[in-house]
Amino acid sequence: MIRDEEFETLPRKALEAIKLRRLQHLAERVYATVPFYKKAFDEKGVKPDDITSLEDLQNLPFTLKQDLRDNYPFGMFASPMEDVVRIHASSGTTGKPTVVGYTRQDIDTWSELMARTLAAAGTHKEDIVHNAYGYGLFTGGLGFHYGAERLGASVIPVSGGNTKRQVLLMKDFGPTVLTCTPSYALRLCEVAADEGVDFKSLKFRLGVCGAEPWSEHMRAEIENKLGIDAVDIYGLSEIMGPGVSVECVEAKQGLHVFEDHFIAEIIDPGTGEVLPYGEPGELVFTTLTKEAFPLIRYRTRDLSVLNPEPCKCGRTLVRMGRITGRSDDMLIIRGVNVFPSQIESVLMGRKDVAPYYMLIVDRKEHMDTLEAEIEINEEAFSDSVTDVHAVEEDIQKDIKDILGVSCKVRLVEPRTIQRSEGKAQRVIDKRKL
Repeated sequence: MIRDEEFETLPRKALEAIKLRRLQHLAERVYATVPFYKKAFDEKGVKPDDITSLEDLQNLPFTLKQDLRDNYPFGMFASPMEDVVRIHASSGTTGKPTVVGYTRQDIDTWSELMARTLAAAGTHKEDIVHNAYGYGLFTGGLGFHYGAERLGASVIPVSGGNTKRQVLLMKDFGPTVLTCTPSYALRLCEVAADEGVDFKSLKFRLGVCGAEPWSEHMRAEIENKLGIDAVDIYGLSEIMGPGVSVECVEAKQGLHVFEDHFIAEIIDPGTGEVLPYGEPGELVFTTLTKEAFPLIRYRTRDLSVLNPEPCKCGRTLVRMGRITGRSDDMLIIRGVNVFPSQIESVLMGRKDVAPYYMLIVDRKEHMDTLEAEIEINEEAFSDSVTDVHAVEEDIQKDIKDILGVSCKVRLVEPRTIQRSEGKAQRVIDKRKL
């Protein structure tokens, strides 16, 4: 369902005219109100009046996560604190958190974008949404909550955790849409089975999953085990929260970026050069309508690709490919770039292991080592004829073929790898780098 026909189906020329006008206004505003941007513009030798086309965006400075931490907590705000009605913060594991603010208009814009997101994913106002994204400083829970209410759907604000109780509520309340991380969707299914509940007997028809990279193989696993359509969404706290882009349930072929609010670029993560459509690289976003916390050319470190071709759903918005990893989460093993999602793609194609794994990176005698602990699935574990060693060797060979580096594989018993109720933690790096 297309919620906003006016903006989601605009011809490219009309859409680009809106983007240019909003970009010009944004540049004038941040130059006048955010000292960081005035200094950054001046150091680049550009002024807001220099922006006469969308191509001029390339002349503007990048914004890095470190810039946000350097201006902690409110130094990047473009609105006075008396106009800020909401503050969220990132869940980063190192350094200071990144703090984001919202005016009342920002909350209204975010709610509408999330209503668009849920509508594109296939949600209707008659639905009951079981919202298992975390509430609090994390933007996911409240973003989905406000969007579902704006759409007119009923919301169960269950948040993350207490998984057994969630299964009970699913049985009793009959929700039809599940919103959570993909890894937690599988966890819910697993706990439901433990409680004697066949997930497919529940009323769910749709899952809207995001907040962590996941593969097509994992989508197939979720759809098969839960009996739902699983749709990918994308967002990050610094840009808005969820509501930046979403797959349409009709095609599931790339995530539609809401370009009337965000400009997406793909750059070479090494050189910063802007890459053409179709070339993979690092996603960079500029916020066009945010009041309290606007950002220009924010480097997300997420790796993707952009496709400007109109979709069969009728939307003309540019589509971004599924996130394949992060440039700053990239592991360098003996000179080879390794992303956890590559190893996941190997595992999700197999029926003898479960989609739970942990990568352990270490350094022994000046040599990097990579080990993967992988859960064997219940059936293979209980099958006395399963040759565990042969399975380990087979997976090792597949990983070597894809990654080009050796990886020791160790199969572990079912349910022994810690489950995540938020973003899945996949890597333990023991190296002293």
